[in-house]
Amino acid sequence: MAEYHVPVMLKECIEGLNIKPDGIYVDVTFGGGGHSKEILKHLSDGGKLFGFDQDVDAKANAEIIENRSFTFVQANFRYLKRYLKLHGVRQVDGILADLGISSHQIDEASRGFSTRGDAELDMRMDRSAAKSAKTVVNEYEERELHKILGIYGEIRNAKSVAAAIVSQRFSKPFQTTFDLIELLKKFAPRGKEFKYYAQVFQAIRIEVNEEMAVLEDFLSQSAEVLKPGGRLVVMSYHSLEDRMVKNYINKGKVFGDVEKDFFGNELKPFGAVNRKPVTANQQELTENSRSRSAKLRVAERIEDGTKQV
Repeated sequence: MAEYHVPVMLKECIEGLNIKPDGIYVDVTFGGGGHSKEILKHLSDGGKLFGFDQDVDAKANAEIIENRSFTFVQANFRYLKRYLKLHGVRQVDGILADLGISSHQIDEASRGFSTRGDAELDMRMDRSAAKSAKTVVNEYEERELHKILGIYGEIRNAKSVAAAIVSQRFSKPFQTTFDLIELLKKFAPRGKEFKYYAQVFQAIRIEVNEEMAVLEDFLSQSAEVLKPGGRLVVMSYHSLEDRMVKNYINKGKVFGDVEKDFFGNELKPFGAVNRKPVTANQQELTENSRSRSAKLRVAERIEDGTKQV
């Protein structure tokens, strides 16, 4: 069994779901199963939980759960609606998403997510996918790299780094994580090198796994499959992700303003349960470093909202 991180804000997530013992729930980021195991404790024999994860390591963790209420789905959660339908489910009572990368994926150096070990430039959460980090740094045009590093990595000298990557790869394509870090050493602020490397790696990882597009697809489908009164609980670790979640909850779309009907009523599928994001308490911050950047948002499906199946 693969070792995964301690689940972040476990109590707050469970409270946010407002679990009904006989309800149907989805953990779209199963990972090590920490949140799923806790959800199962609150379900009766009549309840159901579906755990989604595309990572084969997560499947090994799912196989040790012996509970008739639990079903593991090895798939990306951007296909939430499709796979629920395959299992005969059209509507659910609650959905939990713990976004971002797991500590297990970082700790396993061979995956190429970590800045601290030398490995192939991979970064695929789905290891059967065609596009890897090597594809991005060796094949993307300079303007695409500039955009990715600036928006997803939030580094100030994104244009210079993109130009340097393109220049170097002509003579020596990037193969490993240390190949890339060696180039980044010239651009990293003194004293903040590892944070800088992490920002660049984050940007490439988001692009490789299409994380922003996946999140947008998921949010739209969550509105379609949640019953009126059902809960959406999303934990994010990146400002872009949190902004998208916040906008979707408040406006019914990840970008743009909320739509209104002829009478001026807002057309949006969710109402926010917590106006401001929930963050980890001091004890958890001390015990679990992963919780530092976590923001938890909870929303409830509106009875007469749009996008209902």
